[in-house]
Amino acid sequence: MWRLALILLPLPALADSLVATRVIPAQAVIAAEDVTLVAADLPGALGDPAAAIGQETRVAIYPGRAIRAADLGRAAVVERNQVVALAYRAGSLTILTEGRALNRGGPGDIIEVLNLTSRSRVTGQIAADGSVIVGSPSESP
Repeated sequence: MWRLALILLPLPALADSLVATRVIPAQAVIAAEDVTLVAADLPGALGDPAAAIGQETRVAIYPGRAIRAADLGRAAVVERNQVVALAYRAGSLTILTEGRALNRGGPGDIIEVLNLTSRSRVTGQIAADGSVIVGSPSESP
C-alpha cells in the first residue's frame, strides 16, 4: 500500500538549465558550442539555448555556471570612442553629421555621443546600421 502512495505522490520536476561549457569572457558573443543544457533547476538560469545564442555577455561566465538573462545583452554594434553617423530627425527634416560615441551599445540602446562639429553632447538611440538617431527615433527607417 505504501508503495502505491509513493508512486502517486507528486515529485518535484527538474527543469533544464543552460550552463556554460567553457570560459566565456565579458563582451563575447555566445555561440552554440559555448552552452549546454543540464537536467537541474538552477536559480535564474535560462532554459532555452536560443535565448542565449547570438547574445553578448555582460560579465565573464565560467564553465558549469548558469547562464542568466541578466548576464546577457544585445551584441554591440558601436564601440566607445568610435566615430558614428549622427542623424537628427524631426518630422521630414534630417540633419546628418559625425559624432564620437561616449559609450558602447547595441541596436536600440540609448548612448551619449559627442557631436564633432559643435562639440556638444547629445543622447541618441543606436540604429541597426550603427548610426545614432537623435530627436525622434520612432520615425527612423
